[in-house]
Amino acid sequence: MTSSQEVTKLKLVVLISGSGSNLQAIIDAIDSGELNAEVAAVISNVANVKGLERADSHNIPNRCLSHKDFDSREAFDVALQDAIDSYKPDLVILAGFMRILGADISRHYRGRMLNIHPSLLPKYPGLHTHQRALDAGDSKHGTSIHFVTEELDGGPLVYQKSFPITPTDTTDTLFAQVQQLEHQMYPEVIQWIAEKRLSYLDNQVLFDQEPVGRLGII
Repeated sequence: MTSSQEVTKLKLVVLISGSGSNLQAIIDAIDSGELNAEVAAVISNVANVKGLERADSHNIPNRCLSHKDFDSREAFDVALQDAIDSYKPDLVILAGFMRILGADISRHYRGRMLNIHPSLLPKYPGLHTHQRALDAGDSKHGTSIHFVTEELDGGPLVYQKSFPITPTDTTDTLFAQVQQLEHQMYPEVIQWIAEKRLSYLDNQVLFDQEPVGRLGII
C-alpha cells in the first residue's frame, strides 16, 4: 500500500444507461472513505433512469444526453466527449453504459476510461453473457474490468473475479452474483489508480510496476 501522501483524489465522470447500481457502489465507497475520489458528473444516454435519481440524491451534477437526438453515432460521440471533457475528469467510468463508443472517442480516453463487463473476458463480449455461459455449460462465470479501446469489450484486462456455476443456477442467479462482485471490484480498481498502484502504459496494464497477466489480476 502506498503512503497517504502518494494517493491522488481522482475526479470521475460516470456514464450510465440504467439503474446505476455500480454508480451507487462507487458513491458508497467514497462516502465510507474506502475510495479517494469524487464523482464530478453522471451522464446517461437514457432519460429518467434510476441512476440519475441516485446522482440527484447525492447532489452530483447529472444530465441525459440521448443518442436518439443525433443523426449519427459519430455526432453523439462528439457531443458526449465535449460533455465529459467539460468536467476535466481523471477517469471516465462506464457503469452499465449500453452504448458502443466509436474509435475516436475511445482513442481520446485511452488509458483513462474503464468498463466493467459481466463475463470472464475474452469469453462473451457483448450482450446476454449469463445465458451464453449457461448454454456453453461453463463451470464458472464472473466479471471483468478492462481499459476501453476501439475493440468492443476487448481492451487490456485489469481485474477478473469468478465463481462456480451450479446445476441450479439461472440467468437471474448469475446476474445477482456478478453484480455483487462488480460492486466490490469497481471501487477497488479505482482506488488502485488513486494509489498509483495501477497504471496503463503502451497498451499494457501495470500493477505495482509489474505487467499483469493476459487475463488481468485474478
